[in-house]
Amino acid sequence: MNLRPPRVVIIGAGLSGLYAASLLESKNYDYIVLEARDAPGGRIASIDGVAGSASAATAIDRFDLGPAWFWPQYQRDLECVIRKLDLASFEQFDTGDTLMDRGPHQPPVRLQGYSSSPTSMRLIGGMNALVDALRGALDPERIATGQAVRRLRRVAEHVEVDSEDAGGVTTTWHADHVLLALPPRLAEYSLTIDPPLPPTLAQSWRSTATWMAPHAKYIAIYDRPFWREDGLSGEARSAPGPLGEIHDASMPGASAALFGFLSVPAHLRRTIGSDALKAQCRAQLTRLFGPQAAAPRMEAFKEWAQETYTAVPDDLIAAGHHAVAPASKASYGPWHQRVTGIASEWSTSFPGYLAGAIEAAASGVNALERDHRFSQHVIRPRHAL
Repeated sequence: MNLRPPRVVIIGAGLSGLYAASLLESKNYDYIVLEARDAPGGRIASIDGVAGSASAATAIDRFDLGPAWFWPQYQRDLECVIRKLDLASFEQFDTGDTLMDRGPHQPPVRLQGYSSSPTSMRLIGGMNALVDALRGALDPERIATGQAVRRLRRVAEHVEVDSEDAGGVTTTWHADHVLLALPPRLAEYSLTIDPPLPPTLAQSWRSTATWMAPHAKYIAIYDRPFWREDGLSGEARSAPGPLGEIHDASMPGASAALFGFLSVPAHLRRTIGSDALKAQCRAQLTRLFGPQAAAPRMEAFKEWAQETYTAVPDDLIAAGHHAVAPASKASYGPWHQRVTGIASEWSTSFPGYLAGAIEAAASGVNALERDHRFSQHVIRPRHAL
């Protein structure tokens, strides 16, 4: 018996959403991607080292405000995707001594550095190069940005997905299956699901911490990596902060940079403010790497805890480890085989990592393929007044 092919709505155009779309498009499957932000990428974001503004344009001189590393030795599926897209990668610079910051009234301690194992790798042009490559291979008409999904309704044999644009205009999309390419906690917090998910499943999604959501990142961009001239790797650790962990973020053939993760808790960062935090970060880099660090050509501060489409109030308390992946779908009830989570937190091997987004997306699409037989259809939106 031939089953009616499902129409698929992907909610979220981060890495997992774009990769799922690429898998569906390669098989001529019917889909639409709804993204609340103005541009795809999700938790992958960058700053242009020349323009100094958040940028998604193809460029080499770009620096990651979100995830930056991958480890091809054991993240084989992600490495395979990067190779197929013909993206250039390079090893994280870690040659030279590392610094231990004991506070503003004590000189930093210089220690022998070490190479990470497995090797941490980065992409030329930053992780936005991966987003650009995936997006560029997709039908642009199948990616709708500025569409914040508000509600899922199970109606008869299909699902109605209500999205809202910046002007408050609602569009209803009809689908047979929904792929949630947004974190479990954010999905449970931001979507009205009618009828509700099974209580145990909803609770597990709500209690799954979103990786990166409590964090903030600071980047200082320079004309050259002057710290290397002094035999330093650019790596530092600090107990007092505000940057608890610092690394060389320079891009080969482009600008030099240092970046750090803030150790100041999210709820305190809100009271301090971004300008004051930037000043404190500059002062710390100056104390560690010398007066040349005091005047970066440009700088950026990314506060993920205040990103509406990343964090929720429960995320303001940082998790010390990656969360265990919850179940990605309902095993019974009206949402069985209708909604599947494919964001990185649903990965069983690499929850929270870029590699987890690839794994979870592939798993979700494979599950659809097992449950249904596909053919191409057109999703027709119905605009509601």
